[in-house]
Amino acid sequence: MAITEDAPPGAAAGPADVPSGQESRRLSSPLVLTLILLLAVLAQSPIRGLLGTPLMQSWMTVFVAVTMQALPFLVLGVLLSAAIAVFVPPSFFARALPRRPALAVPVAGMAGAVLPGCECASVPVAGALVRRGVTPAAALAFLLSAPAINPIVLTATAVAFPRNPEMVLGRFLASLLVACVMGWLWQRLGRTDWLRPPAHAAHEGATKGEAFWNSVRHDTVHAGGFLVLGAMAAATLKAATPAEWLRTAAGNPLVSVLALAVLAVLLSICSEADAFVAASLTQFSLTAKLVFLVVGPMIDLKLFAMQAGTFGRGFALRFAPATFAMAVAGAVVTGTVLL
Repeated sequence: MAITEDAPPGAAAGPADVPSGQESRRLSSPLVLTLILLLAVLAQSPIRGLLGTPLMQSWMTVFVAVTMQALPFLVLGVLLSAAIAVFVPPSFFARALPRRPALAVPVAGMAGAVLPGCECASVPVAGALVRRGVTPAAALAFLLSAPAINPIVLTATAVAFPRNPEMVLGRFLASLLVACVMGWLWQRLGRTDWLRPPAHAAHEGATKGEAFWNSVRHDTVHAGGFLVLGAMAAATLKAATPAEWLRTAAGNPLVSVLALAVLAVLLSICSEADAFVAASLTQFSLTAKLVFLVVGPMIDLKLFAMQAGTFGRGFALRFAPATFAMAVAGAVVTGTVLL
């Protein structure tokens, strides 16, 4: 008779200890992909018929156009923002900014015009600035301006609106104005107990090369996913929504502004790609589209989650609504004057 020894308490279970029924129920990614492809082959006739309808052809045209136009700017923005976040030390900003907070705010806001970075990169960079001793008002101004007025975003806006070059200037001025005002408001009204000290970034223990590619992979997956969702939403809004509804919403200035402001928050599109989505909403006025372009890079669902995780939920609950209101107001005023 064979003698068996009991496993010591707390020992990890090996492969033999996993119930065979549980192991057989696990679905691997290749198996899921195989099942999806098999279902697609079996249902190719209904799928072909569905895609052949005028509604779906219109939907696919808008979706592909928005995605393909925005993708190069998205990739370039992700690469540049990862390089800045990893290779430019936060101490550089601390040395470059004026010591007086009132002057550091506009300087930090203008820094966003020369340092490309998407929303996914601006939050951890702002957290690193606060951790290195930069005044929070200046760090928050940089957080809001960098995704909105950097060269990649402004170039994408110019490409998306070739007949309306004033949209580039309007986006730059409105976004910079809102970033500076929010920085000054925090300097005036903000309290230290509202801002939780940011934790160290996840890549700080890795080599620079590893941190760079980790940042690229992370931002590409997240920003690319939101781009696809945004393109799908724009295509659905363009192809499936009754034209009367869109004309009614677009015909009322207040409704059109609020509708696109809320849409920008919900879609959470990367700032390198949002101009192409805004340009596809042809029923709406340029001012309403400007609101979409100013609000999106400053506050949306993913930004709220990232701000809460970096600076604390109490900060995000106060900062996000104020930013939303200020972004809408700043875009409307700028659009009324310029557009």
